[in-house]
Amino acid sequence: MRTALRLFADQPPELVSPDDVARAAGVSRALFYRYFTGVHELRVAALRIVVAEVVTALTPPDEGTLLDQVRFALNAFLGSAQNYASAYVALLRTGSVIATEETNELVDGVRRQVMRIVVQRLRVGGPPSPMFELTLRSWFAVVEVSSVAWLTGSSGLARERLEAWLVDQLVGMLATTARHDPTTAAALAAATGG
Repeated sequence: MRTALRLFADQPPELVSPDDVARAAGVSRALFYRYFTGVHELRVAALRIVVAEVVTALTPPDEGTLLDQVRFALNAFLGSAQNYASAYVALLRTGSVIATEETNELVDGVRRQVMRIVVQRLRVGGPPSPMFELTLRSWFAVVEVSSVAWLTGSSGLARERLEAWLVDQLVGMLATTARHDPTTAAALAAATGG
């Protein structure tokens, strides 16, 4: 698995074959097939490891302001995306051959974890309102598209500038939603002391 993750970090996962993994790991092709039925199964197993790592890294410490905690989680997310850049870009690009229902569910698990963290840290009583949830999901889309542009070099932004901009995007989106949704307004006011 470590060898596969290294290979996926260096090149798009759809270009990695079972022979590549076996050769890089110094094992036989037969040993590869003893553990995996094919390269898709290997990709899913590797993605599970990455998702577990990201979910663990995303959980900020309890202290600090909400924005400090968002910055912490965003920094952890971008660090993981950078560590597995090729695989991350391949997974999130539309029409990716490695994106399947199973891999999409794993990626959505990261989104749900971020949602839980933000809801918990904003101290939203009960489930989030539909507008609040839609705002966070929209922000996730901004983060994902922006991080792909950043990783491929097309954004032209330094990581620190991208992180600051993404945090400001969340603040702006939540402030806009607060004007339309009393639940979001109350949670945002409680979190920011305003």
